Amino acid sequence: MSHTADAAHGHESHPPPRRAAIAGKGMTRRSTGCTRVLVADDHSTFRRGMRAILGMDAETELVGEATDGEEAVELAQELRPDVIMMPLNMPKVSGIEATRQILEASPDTAVLMLTTFEDDDSVFAAMRAGAQGSVLKGADGAATLRAIHAVANGESIFSPTITQRLTEYFATPGGEPKTSSVQASEESAYRTSETTPSTRLDE
Repeated sequence: MSHTADAAHGHESHPPPRRAAIAGKGMTRRSTGCTRVLVADDHSTFRRGMRAILGMDAETELVGEATDGEEAVELAQELRPDVIMMPLNMPKVSGIEATRQILEASPDTAVLMLTTFEDDDSVFAAMRAGAQGSVLKGADGAATLRAIHAVANGESIFSPTITQRLTEYFATPGGEPKTSSVQASEESAYRTSETTPSTRLDE
């Protein structure tokens, strides 16, 4: 299992995330003042992007990285993060099943699902598994940080697109959401001011 990020030409000076996670074992948000985040994703590019985004925010700390759902469950139990960023699709164990297992063992952990525009059915399943919110995988850094802090503070958060779909889902007889009225793109799901950091995860 891989717990460290891919170093760029050997120029990284900070300890790898796995080593930092072990050093912080047993720490909590209450004792550190930071929101402790575990990032789960099987794409190194995304994990590298999240490392950069979390590094810009003094109120968050990356405590570990998981490359598949099984590893995410193991690290969640070992590290007890405040927030876990979990994609819907993961190797070995799906993000939804991993969320279910994590929250059965650690109900105080907040799981933030990483979604794409077409994932409404999966988002509903993730909600039933206990996920506290979702954020578009292509959202910019400021929107991602807002989502992390929101779920860490006990709020439920979904992108405007997903919120509209959820409203339509529960308002439509039979629970079938209307899709024709939902045309927003990932870029318009979250908007930030020009002065806000705008590192994107998909670059």
